[in-house]
Amino acid sequence: MLTPLHPVQYERLLRDALAEDLGTAGDLTTDALVAPGARADGALVARAPGRVAGIGIAAATFTVLDPTVTATVKVDDGADVVAGTTLAIVEGPARALLSAERVALNLLGRMCGVATATAALVAATAGHRARIAPTRKTTPGLRALERYAVRAGGGVDHRFGLGDGVLIKDNHIVVAGGITPAVKRARDRVGHMVKVEVEVDTLDQLDEVIGLGVDAVLLDNMTPADLRAAVARVGGTMVTEASGGIDPTTVREVAATGVDLISSGWMTHSAPALDVGLDFTAR
Repeated sequence: MLTPLHPVQYERLLRDALAEDLGTAGDLTTDALVAPGARADGALVARAPGRVAGIGIAAATFTVLDPTVTATVKVDDGADVVAGTTLAIVEGPARALLSAERVALNLLGRMCGVATATAALVAATAGHRARIAPTRKTTPGLRALERYAVRAGGGVDHRFGLGDGVLIKDNHIVVAGGITPAVKRARDRVGHMVKVEVEVDTLDQLDEVIGLGVDAVLLDNMTPADLRAAVARVGGTMVTEASGGIDPTTVREVAATGVDLISSGWMTHSAPALDVGLDFTAR
């Protein structure tokens, strides 16, 4: 079940984004053309098919700007919709609806795009055990929203940030003087609740990791043949994660190797925004 984000996780972002758009002079166009007492109704509409994510957050953009706006969500996050589907209705002061429109649509289009891209990867791995996870290649300031969109698309969580777990990557290994000393230092430093994962590029490195008792291994940019060999060598003793160049053209072949997890930055750094719009109804 998809757990929605709490407003404290995004309201500050909405306020900052609205403040950025309004600048120091406010909405010059709307303030010049629309009477203070004018009211309007608007429908947030998907103009293309896709997976919904962030509709409640988009609706909240209007109420953050003006608490008298009424927002009614029509489609839940995680649903697949066709072009023309009304996702939410907003009603209230016309000035607020017009001034918040672009921020709401930017966030909604971005989140739906990430969810739609994730859903495509999940669908491509059907029949295999691999789950789809994101990386930290997210838009600065939007990680909570983009990670939520990944979950709406059927993906699973990876570490949210640097403080959620130990992931010893290639540069860490270079600085630490090797895989074994890197793992020892990590184990000596962190508590018993913290999991440790090591990135490897070769099967020889994997053999070294297998004897160290870590929780997971990240198999980076390996060929499908090497991935299958790696899964066999690990034998279920730790989580196997494949990463590197994962997109809709490669994900199914990677999933067929038997890895437990496939992590991809493509969902958050390259997914196109879903086309969404706000259609006003005349009063």
